Amino acid sequence: MNIILIGIQGSGKSTQGNLLSENLHLPYLSTGHIFREIAKEHTPLGRHIKEVMNAGYLISDEQTIEIVRDYLQRPEYLGGYILDGFPRTIAQADSFETDIHRVIYLKVSDEEALKRISGRQDVNREDETLTAITKRIESFHTFTKPVLDYFQQKNLLIEIDGEQTIEKIHEDIMAHIVQ
Repeated sequence: MNIILIGIQGSGKSTQGNLLSENLHLPYLSTGHIFREIAKEHTPLGRHIKEVMNAGYLISDEQTIEIVRDYLQRPEYLGGYILDGFPRTIAQADSFETDIHRVIYLKVSDEEALKRISGRQDVNREDETLTAITKRIESFHTFTKPVLDYFQQKNLLIEIDGEQTIEKIHEDIMAHIVQ
C-alpha cells in the first residue's frame, strides 16, 4: 500500500506518518527530513537546499522529483510506503508514476499550525523561523491546495480533521484505510 500524507506545516503529518508506519508495517519517508539531511551536507546541492528551505521556499519540482524517485527505488520502499511532503505541486503530482492507494489530507487552520510549530521542542531548526513558516503556509495555499483537487478527482483523497487529538486523528485515518 502506498499512502501520501498532505497537510500544512504543523498539521501532524510526521506524528501520523510514524503511527501509520508502526501499525501498517510500512516505511515512513518525509521529504522534509530528506531535505534537512541534504542541507547538512557541505556540497553545492546541500548549500542550495539549505538556502531555499531557510527562506521558506519550496525546492524546485525537478530536484524534488529526482530526489523522491531515487529514494522510492530503494528496496525498503518497494513493498509500499507512507510518503509525507510529496507531491506539493501539480507538476510533481503529474510526474508521479507510482500507484497511490490513499491520500490523507490532515486539515488544520493556519492559526493552529502556527500554534503547534511555535510549541515544538526542536526549536533549533533553521527552517522554522517565523518568516520561513509564513512563506511555507502561503506556498501550501498557492501550490498544494490544487494538488488536493487533483487527488479528489481521482477519488483518492481522504480529508481528516487534523485539530482533534492525536489518537482520534489516527483512528479516523485507520478507519478509512483498513476497510
